[in-house]
Order: sequence, then structure tokens, then C-alpha cells
Amino acid sequence: MRFMVIVKANKDSEAGIMPTEELLTAMMKYNEELVKAGIMLAGDGLHPSSKGARIRFSGDKRSVIDGPFAETKELIAGFWIWQVRSLDEAIEWVKRCPNPMEGESEIEIRQIFDMDDFGDAVTPEIREQEKRLRAETEKLSGKS
Repeated sequence: MRFMVIVKANKDSEAGIMPTEELLTAMMKYNEELVKAGIMLAGDGLHPSSKGARIRFSGDKRSVIDGPFAETKELIAGFWIWQVRSLDEAIEWVKRCPNPMEGESEIEIRQIFDMDDFGDAVTPEIREQEKRLRAETEKLSGKS
């Protein structure tokens, strides 16, 4: 099972306050443990929402909303993509994570859909296209 592990933003991360050397060292050690365990597929920190944008969809219309975004508690400061056996395993790994922020912080865990989750909507053509696109993206990321 794949999961996205989401580090929630706070006022400091949104203000662009960078982590300390100690936190970066602890996070790199933790990431190394994840890689050695064969769990971590990807992971990165994100710039504050002031450097981002949102696209709002309404039918066939699109509108761009520039950051920063007001609701800090709804924002993401970083993420990992993990391959684990279960949500319980992901929870156990997150419990071992260094606190990603000064003071209080929160990490959210969300399972990523696999094609099988979509049932009959996945035709053989869609399955083949997904397989081809996944192979192309892995090639671009240097995994092949």
C-alpha cells in the first residue's frame, strides 16, 4: 500500500522560517532509516504558500488565486510517499519521526489510490495507459 505522509504547515513554515541544522540532521537520519527499510519512495519540503498558486475550477472556467493562503492549518509544508503494508505500519513510522516543527506540529497519513480501487471504471485500455505512463515517469525520475 502506498501512503502520502503530509507534514502540515504552521505559521513559521508559512513565514519561510527554515529548519535548524539540528532538525535537518535529525530528519536526514530519519529519511535514511526509511530508505534502508525500503519504505520511502519520495519526499520533500515545500516552499510557503506565498510562492504558490491555486487554480479554481468551475465547469470549463479556470481562475488563478495567488498565495499566500489564509488557512495555515489546511496547508502542507512537506510530504513523503511511502510503500508500507498497512496504515498501522505507516502510523508506527510516523511516531518515530522527529518533530518537524518547533513546538506543536501535525502529520497526516492518507492512502494513495491504486488502479484496482476504481473497480469496473478501469478498462483494459486505461490500465495499459496507466502502466505506460508509470513506466515513463519512472524513467524520467531515473528509477529505470
